[in-house]
Amino acid sequence: MLNELPNAVPQAPAGQDGPPGTPAPTEESEFVTFLTEDIQALWADEFSRAGRDYRYARVNMFTGQVDTACGPATSAVGPFYCPADSEVYIDLGFFDELRNRFGAPGDFAQAYVIAHEFGHHIQNLLGISDEVREEERSARSEADANQWTVRLELQADCLAGVWAHSVYARGDLDEGDVQEGLAAAQSVGDDRIQAQAGMRVNPETWTHGSSEQRQRWFTTGFQSGKADDCNTFG
Repeated sequence: MLNELPNAVPQAPAGQDGPPGTPAPTEESEFVTFLTEDIQALWADEFSRAGRDYRYARVNMFTGQVDTACGPATSAVGPFYCPADSEVYIDLGFFDELRNRFGAPGDFAQAYVIAHEFGHHIQNLLGISDEVREEERSARSEADANQWTVRLELQADCLAGVWAHSVYARGDLDEGDVQEGLAAAQSVGDDRIQAQAGMRVNPETWTHGSSEQRQRWFTTGFQSGKADDCNTFG
């Protein structure tokens, strides 16, 4: 996958500081910064191996609401990636929600979420995101457009698994950590969220994929450690 598209524009590593109003450093924010550095180190190395230049993303940790190049957003949307400014936006309060509402506690549950958002950054650098948006615009129905969105999200899950593989390979991850990641993937499946909300489970309205799909694609990336195996569009 890394060899399929033109080189990304090189850029020096971006810092982790957000705009005025960003929370002061905490143990949780320092953990996010640590993860960010580790995830981007992997992808910078992978891009280098493929003869490409990696453009570093910035992490913006905020509370309540934030202005982005993709428009204003609130903590209600959860962590997200904005391709227009190459920033990963994280409301640290989401991790309490992940633990309490979705029943997915643990450091690696948080790591899965962050690695997933950086998966979107990789897709942006490779031009995959642009291709999917074009397919969505030309889709014959909202259900067809949603299927493209789901495939994009599942690929980001797989890319998160690729990073997890690198952590496991150097002995910094145990089976309990992996189970935390899988539990997080399960907890944010569209079918589970719809069922918890008392809604009819309707695959045509999904935007991220089912719990089974999200776990399966994370596992695919984790077991192989190769981005080329994350072709959810095949």
